[in-house]
Parts: sequence; structure tokens; C-alpha cells
Amino acid sequence: MELKFASYNIHKAVGLDRRRDPDRILTVLREIDADVIALQEADRRFGERASVLPVAAIEDHSPWRTVPLNQRPDSIGWHGNALLVRKSIAVTAASVVPLPTLEPRGAVRADLAIGDCRVRVVGMHLDLSGLRRRHQVRAVLQHLVDCDGHCPAVLMGDFNEWSRTGGSLREFGGDWQVLGPGRSFPSRRPVAMLDRIVASAGCAVSGAGVHHSALASVASDHLPVFARILVPKI
Repeated sequence: MELKFASYNIHKAVGLDRRRDPDRILTVLREIDADVIALQEADRRFGERASVLPVAAIEDHSPWRTVPLNQRPDSIGWHGNALLVRKSIAVTAASVVPLPTLEPRGAVRADLAIGDCRVRVVGMHLDLSGLRRRHQVRAVLQHLVDCDGHCPAVLMGDFNEWSRTGGSLREFGGDWQVLGPGRSFPSRRPVAMLDRIVASAGCAVSGAGVHHSALASVASDHLPVFARILVPKI
């Protein structure tokens, strides 16, 4: 089954015009129309870490629902990382992924079922430090090893990795396909491929790219990236 995956650092819904506009972010998400979406900076950083996107707007007025993590009552994620899935997709398991870090970084994981297909998805926002990024990728990969059952996996997020092929990306061995959808940061005139999608070896990638619409170029400081991936049956 082919699914469209997307990753988007929404910068707490604050655009280049310095306005916080959740509806604008949701409109960009509708433009992308992905089946599974990993969001970064989806919660406010301080206080109750409340979601910057109204949960009712997602649940009642979009084709997606949030993956429940049950960490904070007003949050949709963990350290700003959240997963949205199309309502026809079943969520069979979900958890936070602890990362070694000195700053508030994190990752979230969900196991999804679509018909006869199963896929394990991780959304993440990695550190600014190259050494800690490598340690964090190792922690994510170890978490996948420790999960119950084996199934195809797709990892997405803001890797904060300026190198196109080196740095933390070297932690992925031959069992992984590291995609470079394109330049996604900064959104007005992107020069860096900070946002990445990584698929396990059994997945067939039919296309990947950067969503660079007029609205996306001002809605956040990052552009969304996406990939169409054929998920094999297991």
C-alpha cells in the first residue's frame, strides 16, 4: 500500500510575519494531504506545553487525528513532537522515545495498521550538537529494536543536520534509505536539507520532495517535506 508521509516543523505556528496562525498551518497541511504527518514544535515550550494547533480543529475539521501520547492534558505531543494520522488508519501502539539530551528534545513513535499493512513511524526533532545528534539517532534505532514485533519503519523530522550525507546520517546503515527531499530551511529562500525522511530497506520510495507553496513559504521558518512510500505487507 502506498502512503504519503510528511514532516513539518511548524515553529509553534508562528510565521515569518511573526503572527501565530494555527489555521494557516492547517491549511498548509491540507495542501500536502499526507496520510501520516510528523510535526515538530507543535506545543508551546513552557507552562503546560499546550498544543499550538486547536485539537478540536484537527479532530472535527480535518481528515486526521492526533496520535494519543497521554503525557500532558493540553499537549498533542512530547517536547513539541506530534504525529497526525488519517482517520482511516488504526493506531495500535504509541509511546515517547527518550533521547539523550541537555535541551528539551524528544521523539515519538506510533505503530499503525492499514488493512494488511503495518508500519512503525517515528517523529523526531534532533539536537543542535552534532555529537548529541548521533547519540539520539542511536537511541531511536535501539528503541525500534526493542519494540515488540518487526514491521517496516519510517522515521521523519527536523534532523538539524546540515551535512547532506555525513554527521548523524552515517548512523543509518544499509538497512535504511535516507531520503533527501530537498532544501527546506529557511522557508523563504531554503538552502539546507534539515528536514528528512528515512525508510527501512523493505519500503519502496516512489517520490519525495519539498512542499513550497506561497502559503508554506510564510507559515513557518521551515518548509514541509514529503515522501510517497510503498509499505510492504508482513
